[in-house]
Amino acid sequence: MGARIGIIGLGRIGSYHARNLLTTDGVDALVVTDVDARRTSDVASELDVESAADPDALLASGIDGVLIAASSSSHADLIEAAVRRDIPTFCEKPVADSIESSVRVLATAEQTSVPVQIGFQRRFDPSFVAAYDAVRSGELGWIHTLRSTTLDPAPPPISYIEHSGGIFRDCSIHDFDIVRWVSGREVTTVFATGSNQGDRGIADAGDVDTAATVLTFEGGTIAVVSNTRYNGRGYDCRLEVLGSADSVVAGLDDRLPLRSLDPETSFPSKEPYTFFMDRFTSAYRAELEAFLGVVAGRRESPCTPTDAVESAWISEAATHSLREGRPVTITEVKDLFLHDKNEAHT
Repeated sequence: MGARIGIIGLGRIGSYHARNLLTTDGVDALVVTDVDARRTSDVASELDVESAADPDALLASGIDGVLIAASSSSHADLIEAAVRRDIPTFCEKPVADSIESSVRVLATAEQTSVPVQIGFQRRFDPSFVAAYDAVRSGELGWIHTLRSTTLDPAPPPISYIEHSGGIFRDCSIHDFDIVRWVSGREVTTVFATGSNQGDRGIADAGDVDTAATVLTFEGGTIAVVSNTRYNGRGYDCRLEVLGSADSVVAGLDDRLPLRSLDPETSFPSKEPYTFFMDRFTSAYRAELEAFLGVVAGRRESPCTPTDAVESAWISEAATHSLREGRPVTITEVKDLFLHDKNEAHT
């Protein structure tokens, strides 16, 4: 017998997940809702699935698991509401729209046995999984450098950037998660820089359109993370893992959005990726299949709130580093958070 899954939030990614779930083994029924009642009605009608008036009604509808794809500002409350009802939960990143709320959700999740999975889909892409396995096998020797790249072809709307928390929190966090996951090590120090050459509205929102971050891990491994909102040739997402014995790369395929200038080279030869959804089609399906395993009790969450909050701390450190023009330690940002929290209670 398959699962009955609820979906909260029917925008671009929520609707995409709904369509994937409908063609995934192990799903018997969907129940959907969105803050926009018309969107709820339209999606439910198009997909021929049940609808609920609001998240509370959906959570009370007898679902086996819930997928949260609503706005970031609602993630914390929705995760907590689902966990209180003992409903296995999948939530798109971030855990919450602030580190304060993220830490609160983490504390709630740690007080219960209800599984929560956070949506970092790169962990399910075959090439990134192969990089993870290569590190674990020891075939690369000791890892000295990781290079993680996320280059978007065009920026999101300014209205999104104004509420996203900045490039390190809405974009780079995928890179921060994947280098931490693949390396198996924790970041100790962060140094970030950034600039603006595109839409002035991004700078006016207090953000940068291009950023580079250097992460130092315990043990000495270094990661270099590159991000931009303006990569005109297409969507470029790669991970290089360089070791003392061998080096590997994920994302180096025929749709890589780079144009080689070597006269003897025809690679890459296909149309470049233009969107993260066409780059990670199989990964999105695999992470939902993993979540269904979590719902059924066959496996533990493959990306816990603890994992997601650790990446959020790196984003916080990068944001501080950019503003202050200096390296920032993870310990420093955690201590600053605790200090501010204590000050708020005195």
